Amino acid sequence: MYKIMLTIVIAALIIFFILYTYLTRHKQRASKFQTRTIQPSQKPVIVLIIDSLMDKPLQKIVKEGQAPALKFFLENGKYYPDMVSAYPTMSVTVDSTLLTGTYPDRHHIPGLLWYDGGENRVVGYGSGIKEILVLGLKNVLHDSICYLNDRHLNQSVKTLHETLSEQGKQTASINGLIYRANIQHALNVPKIAALFKLLPDKLKAKGPDLFSFGRLAKIDLTHQLDHFFQKFGLNDKFTAKELKYLIQQDKQPSLTIAYFPDHDKTVHKNGPMDLKGIRKADKQLQKILNAYDTWNDALKHAVWVVMGDSGQSAVSRNKNHSRIQLNALLRDYQISKSVKPPNINDEIVIVVNERMAYIYSLDETITLIEIASKLKKDERIDLISWKEGGTVHVVKGGTNQSLKFRRNGRYIDQYNQSWSLDGDFTVLDLLIDNNNISYGDYPDALARLHAALHSHKGRFLVVDAKPGYELAGEDSPSHAGGAAHGSLHRKDSAAPMIVVGTDKAPEHLRHVDLKDYLLQLIKDDH
Repeated sequence: MYKIMLTIVIAALIIFFILYTYLTRHKQRASKFQTRTIQPSQKPVIVLIIDSLMDKPLQKIVKEGQAPALKFFLENGKYYPDMVSAYPTMSVTVDSTLLTGTYPDRHHIPGLLWYDGGENRVVGYGSGIKEILVLGLKNVLHDSICYLNDRHLNQSVKTLHETLSEQGKQTASINGLIYRANIQHALNVPKIAALFKLLPDKLKAKGPDLFSFGRLAKIDLTHQLDHFFQKFGLNDKFTAKELKYLIQQDKQPSLTIAYFPDHDKTVHKNGPMDLKGIRKADKQLQKILNAYDTWNDALKHAVWVVMGDSGQSAVSRNKNHSRIQLNALLRDYQISKSVKPPNINDEIVIVVNERMAYIYSLDETITLIEIASKLKKDERIDLISWKEGGTVHVVKGGTNQSLKFRRNGRYIDQYNQSWSLDGDFTVLDLLIDNNNISYGDYPDALARLHAALHSHKGRFLVVDAKPGYELAGEDSPSHAGGAAHGSLHRKDSAAPMIVVGTDKAPEHLRHVDLKDYLLQLIKDDH
């Protein structure tokens, strides 16, 4: 049966490829720049985000002389090896934090996958192939393209693009997942997607002055996509070409955010110390620098921020042991099938974001502490948390250790946030000295965990796996022998940042603070 299904899938993909090539081959011959007047900035800020870039492999590849562009930035700028990411440490949540300067309790993007109780369905923005097929390609496309920026991202918080637009400054987004702004852009929906009713034939997105999103929106309308398997332009090569074009045409606005997604895939497959993806990304950065007369000219004419979005933790090669099967741990309950909305008899919903998961209780008689008591028996589980009123409860997997905390109290952390704490501080590796909190293995743990638990409606727990393991639901992808992220742990949460062209440093080394930092950089240079 499996072989028959596999044959059908392969045949469908071949037919899809042939139709796509035929229906879109005449659509790549445009001849002009996006029709919007751009006032070039005297010294623009250019943010280059390399997905899953981490400190140790970055240092290694530079030392070995395999990444000349990154070495150039490092030698000429200020280096911050451990910027604290958002939580869950999934790109869509991290990027929402970067662009809004808020955690998910305010921007309302809880993860790559989450359960929407109002619509009674799992929302997914695109993860593993199996998850996409289970949720439905149409649903995933609508969530990621139609709803993510326009509906799910809280309208009450402003993105960096929106804030700068209100200040009379122009911006650009190239392949960024979060791009909401004030300009209506018509998307170039592939005919194959409209033919199979995967997307509307006519579709618009509110983005910045210059908006690029792979096949759907290009800045350089002459930019050709070589073939179908280039992920519709959502790749490093496309990003570099678009940014290079802006530089060559002297069309750089006050801020450009350019996203390089490819490295993430190689880390997932080969592990955190894999250098292949960094090497490839560096080649694209070299092309960008080569758009200037000299690389030193690049430093004179722009402020550069080169950064990762999150880390990844190695996953043991033993698939049977490294994957924590949540369905098995919670087999006493009626678990909803992710392929369809929960029915009246379903008691819980499990939504996995690699090394982190949301577990929702649909039955008021099933308490969250009851579910937690079943989960904590597995020593591979790191943290289990839930909220009751304004109090957050955290227990350590495999132990009876617990901690309660809430906002406002006598304990002050390094970010000047105050908390009330009760219980075992070692659960979150908190170090307390005269009521001052410093963080160990879980950076900014209190604020980030609190934000995740208040990111959307519902009765749910947040569960993390220990390093070396990943959580598994009904259709979760496996990263055994590779790496995964999602958790609160430092290995998933720390990402490097290089800043070149300014002496101004961020007040705090957290992604949630970078919006204000970038606004200040643009203000200083204009």
